[in-house]
Amino acid sequence: MSTEPSIPLHSLEKTLPRESYLDEGEFEREYRAIFESGWVCVGRSDALTEAGHYLAIRLQSQSLLIVRGDDGVLGAFYNVCRHRGTELVPLADPGPVSGQFTRSIVCPYHAWSYHLDGRLRGTPHLAVDTEGVALHAIDLAEWGGFIFVCLNPDEHQPLDSALGPGADRLCRYPLADLRTGHSITYAVEANWKVIVENYNECYHCGPVHPELCQIVPAFKQGGGNQLDWDDGVPHREGANTFTASGTTNRAAFPGLNETEKTHHKGELFYPNLMLSLSMDHVAAFYLWPQAAGHTRIQCDFLFHPDELAKDDFDSSDAVQFWDVVNRQDWGVCESVQRGMHNRVFEHGYYAPMEDYSLDIRRYVRERLGEADV
Repeated sequence: MSTEPSIPLHSLEKTLPRESYLDEGEFEREYRAIFESGWVCVGRSDALTEAGHYLAIRLQSQSLLIVRGDDGVLGAFYNVCRHRGTELVPLADPGPVSGQFTRSIVCPYHAWSYHLDGRLRGTPHLAVDTEGVALHAIDLAEWGGFIFVCLNPDEHQPLDSALGPGADRLCRYPLADLRTGHSITYAVEANWKVIVENYNECYHCGPVHPELCQIVPAFKQGGGNQLDWDDGVPHREGANTFTASGTTNRAAFPGLNETEKTHHKGELFYPNLMLSLSMDHVAAFYLWPQAAGHTRIQCDFLFHPDELAKDDFDSSDAVQFWDVVNRQDWGVCESVQRGMHNRVFEHGYYAPMEDYSLDIRRYVRERLGEADV
């Protein structure tokens, strides 16, 4: 039995109301205000190393194309031909789809072609003045090897400002140098905010993640209370990474301080990038909401290129451990989503150790232009 003083339930902070998680109309309103109006992470630049390499992805109804130009610079465009609106890279599902253009971007419908920087190049059998005509450009910025796009041309907040202080806390991790060693995509039947709220607290770690708590016992002590995420959370004695054994033959990233070599860090960059950092690898999660109760999640496992180049490189120790932990998280998030459909559910509550989960409430209300009540 707990010896902590009792807290009246009504004194706890309330979550967002049920419609924020369940209602499709509310989802669409929220999506326009957040994912179509600010910076969104769409993937890694290390997947686009050569001229013509591209990444096509759909954010709801908006189809996007990111291309590495002849000059080595990344450009982002709407994935739509200026002629008749055909997708330049067909996306029957949300994607992402990657590949490489040869000399130019060619529309599969009538073969209108574009330079890799988006300028119209040719219109077969039709004399069209190509001067000043180009694909519709989208703002693009990079941080730590991650690609961000902004669909709102009136968004004046620079990316570094949008990222906030979390970027400074990760300054010693060589994020821009890392390369993707493995990826897993999950289909999760839960609202994207349920997933973010779950990521933002470790109150659930003891009941949900026994394997994880074997590596980081602090996650279950006091219900995950008073964890120091700024400096990182310590592993148990003799452990230094997120694998089943807590160890690996991979070297620590160069440049880390001594604490970062034995502690785990996690950062959330709104709205859709979650980073979990060990001393030898990073698990990067991109959230792509599909509907009020459905979210696609891509998890990239990032490693140092020196480790990837070794003959005996094997990512399975990290990948298999994370896959167990991820599926535990997605399972409990799906249970939350199903539970909220009960007619008696009006809203949930945040326990005191879930303070970080309040961030999503404040963030959403701010983006929707609502008062924080």
